[in-house]
Amino acid sequence: MARQPRARAARGARTRIERDTMGEMTVPATALYGAQTARAVENFPISGLRAHPAFVDATVRIKLAAARTNAGLGLLPRRKARAIEQVAREVLAGRHRDQFVVDVYQAGAGTSHNMNVNEVLANRAAELLGGRRGDRALVDPNDDVNMAQSTNDVVPTAIRLAALELAPEVIAALSALAGTFDAKARAWDGVVKSGRTHLMDATPIRLGQEVSGWAAALGAAAGRVRDALPELSVLGLGGTAVGTGLNADARYRARVVRELERLTGVPLTPAPNPFYAMQSLAPFVALSGALRTAALELLRIGGDVRLLGSGPNTGLGELRLPPVQPGSSIMPGKVNPSMAEMLAMVSYQVVALDGAVAWAASGGQLELNVMMPLVAFDLCHALDILARAVRAFDARCARGLEADRERARHYAERTVSLATALAPRLGYAGAAEIVKASVATGRSIVDLAIEKGGLTPAQARRALDAARLTRPGRG
Repeated sequence: MARQPRARAARGARTRIERDTMGEMTVPATALYGAQTARAVENFPISGLRAHPAFVDATVRIKLAAARTNAGLGLLPRRKARAIEQVAREVLAGRHRDQFVVDVYQAGAGTSHNMNVNEVLANRAAELLGGRRGDRALVDPNDDVNMAQSTNDVVPTAIRLAALELAPEVIAALSALAGTFDAKARAWDGVVKSGRTHLMDATPIRLGQEVSGWAAALGAAAGRVRDALPELSVLGLGGTAVGTGLNADARYRARVVRELERLTGVPLTPAPNPFYAMQSLAPFVALSGALRTAALELLRIGGDVRLLGSGPNTGLGELRLPPVQPGSSIMPGKVNPSMAEMLAMVSYQVVALDGAVAWAASGGQLELNVMMPLVAFDLCHALDILARAVRAFDARCARGLEADRERARHYAERTVSLATALAPRLGYAGAAEIVKASVATGRSIVDLAIEKGGLTPAQARRALDAARLTRPGRG
């Protein structure tokens, strides 16, 4: 085996020289990464965004599982494997986080990210074995840390593991918000209000009924996210470059997946068809789509909260929102629906991220989709911010909502759509005439039902009782 070149750095120098297959690169002396990462930093000064921590953790766990597996197969010296494992444990404990420096927008497939992780683990492992950073003779980032792997099977596996780590937080947050609204629905079951369709008067509804719809929608949204997870647990790891498993021991695939299962505590299985697992990003599209649907529901529900809480004197005002901060720099005392506004902005972002994931997933060719770095960041980012936003909205807004019962009753008794209950008696056209007269004169539907519809006062009050109209039946 050819002797690997050693890194060169003078004592006290601020930089050192490392080599890769393209030649020498200057690397900060304190950096744990090496030449390939330094090239990526030079090539991609794009956004300042770095890999999501969950994606870094997932990649490191793959390296740890691979080192253990290859050592168990007798292919990687146990001394090297133990050093790689120690570094992986350090990273997973929160150390060396500043060493993952490659921009999100980088070379296709994520080779730069994969090598960033390989180099950090290799250089730190070399130190643990008594050498210097960049001493490839002790631990090589390609030959040792990346043994039996390719970027092409590591990165899609890492995206899966990161999503499986983050998605339960979204499910829990949506489910908790659904629970909050379910409790509100029970508490407000006796609050009668006007329904509204097209933002116009509609027949009465109980506030509890309205809010129960929100709870059910969020429960369904959580279920859609949950339903998208099983396919993520099917891993193409071990397929190496194109799915054939070249340069990996025949026993490696099954063993490394079992090792990852032990490390993550999540049930994982080798993909029955590794070529599909490496070519297609459809499982990520499915999860992203479920997040988009959840975001759309949150937009709708948050918008309803804003409408029902509008006022205090010139809006609907049927809900009272908890004040969380001053709402204006010029209007004293103004309080805005800040948490619902934040939820809307996050939801818009999640919808936009889903669009990017969808386009990226369509950009694969033949054995590989090179757009995986974008999918990795956008999917992790969407999972992260959606969970945080829902939790904050729940804690700072939903749980503190109060119903204005008098205002709700006021609108319920004045909606012109009360006349809908008269249609079985007077016919659609006759009821419509009463509505027109009420709008024109401002008189109540009850009074006009007595005057124009021939109902007795008792009949009119019973037929047009707002609470009664929130239940199935004919007037």
